[in-house]
Amino acid sequence: MPQNEGHDEGHDGFAEELGEALRRTGDGFATDDGRGLVAGGLTRGRRRLMRRRAFAVTGGVLAFAVVGVGGVYGGELLRPGGDQGGSSVAAPRSTSKPADKRGPRSPLAVEDLAAVLKANTPAGTWTIENENGTGEHVTGVYEDGKGASAVSVGLFRAGESQEAGAGQVECPDKTYVPHDACTSEVLPNGDRLMVFQGYEYPDKRVETKNWRAVLLTEDGFLIDASEYNAPGEKGSAVTRTDPPFSPAQLRTLVTAQGWRPLLKQLTVPEKTKSVPGGDTAPPQVDGAAVRATLRSLLPKGLKVVSKGGDGDFAYVVVNDGKGKSLVQVNVQNRMGDVAGELFAGATELPDGRLVKVVRQPGEKGGAGVVWWTADTITPSGFRVVVSAFNTGAQNEAATRAEPALTTEQLTSIALSGKWARFEAK
Repeated sequence: MPQNEGHDEGHDGFAEELGEALRRTGDGFATDDGRGLVAGGLTRGRRRLMRRRAFAVTGGVLAFAVVGVGGVYGGELLRPGGDQGGSSVAAPRSTSKPADKRGPRSPLAVEDLAAVLKANTPAGTWTIENENGTGEHVTGVYEDGKGASAVSVGLFRAGESQEAGAGQVECPDKTYVPHDACTSEVLPNGDRLMVFQGYEYPDKRVETKNWRAVLLTEDGFLIDASEYNAPGEKGSAVTRTDPPFSPAQLRTLVTAQGWRPLLKQLTVPEKTKSVPGGDTAPPQVDGAAVRATLRSLLPKGLKVVSKGGDGDFAYVVVNDGKGKSLVQVNVQNRMGDVAGELFAGATELPDGRLVKVVRQPGEKGGAGVVWWTADTITPSGFRVVVSAFNTGAQNEAATRAEPALTTEQLTSIALSGKWARFEAK
């Protein structure tokens, strides 16, 4: 979901193919971290699988994302001064084909979007990108005398109902997306609102902050506003301590009535239908059951200090008295078509299952973090991936020399017969 878990060579193609759908919705936020993806090979496998099968996006990492394998947050669906393409967020799998059925576009005038933006923010000087053009978003640089700041607002159709965009207005999990504050609420008129105060990079390797407000209307439209404390999302020096608009001002911006006439101009997507005999998405997995199964398989002597997950992803942070350690699992059906590339050099068991154990450095920026994984797949393509880290959060420094679980223990968990209940028949 994240944003991300290892930028592989397939990422650009994935973004190109699903970018439009992801701009309209996603499973959370677009970000540099996906709470549902264990990382590396898992991410590549899921992305390639999704790219080939091109599952339609039907509902909510913001970038936190997540991606069918857990929600994601963190960055921004819109890229001020940069790529306006889709964020690397994937969403819950659907049995629909991905073709865009909306028909002719009804492009909005950027100057109309800019007019609403300016009318609902404090007085200041604006430099609007492509102000004479058309599109469903407006990006620009705002200057109030205290430092230039990138700001963007996008209008999107989340889907055929409000539930399709629900993931966009849920606060992220701090285990995967560090942030200073986040609120999510249902407004009296039925709209849903999230206001998020976080960072451009979860590991805070630069001081760029990203504050964001997303309104999901009762009839399924998204108004998505982001601001930064720098004139660009990436690669620009910080100009001020915080972005210019307070959380209350962001709220005022996205709830402004001026957006409503523009939302009505967006083309409503037609319902897509499953194609008999075509590719279909794997069945949904009971997330609560996945979390319970993971906890039941933990070795004795480990204290669970936090837990969570979404769908086929679950995690726990454990402590054996020597420091926190993050342990997470993904269960995935119908992964046989990527087994060749993900399980090269794996050990084959007598029952045909493949097992691959990997020890490698962490990839989220935490100092001294190591990441151990046991990756397994059955002949029918049912995959269970279990990882452990020597920290309670991948983007934080190591809290211990090694993860709390050995690779042997991770392998034992991944090969447990308890996971069979989640295998599609």
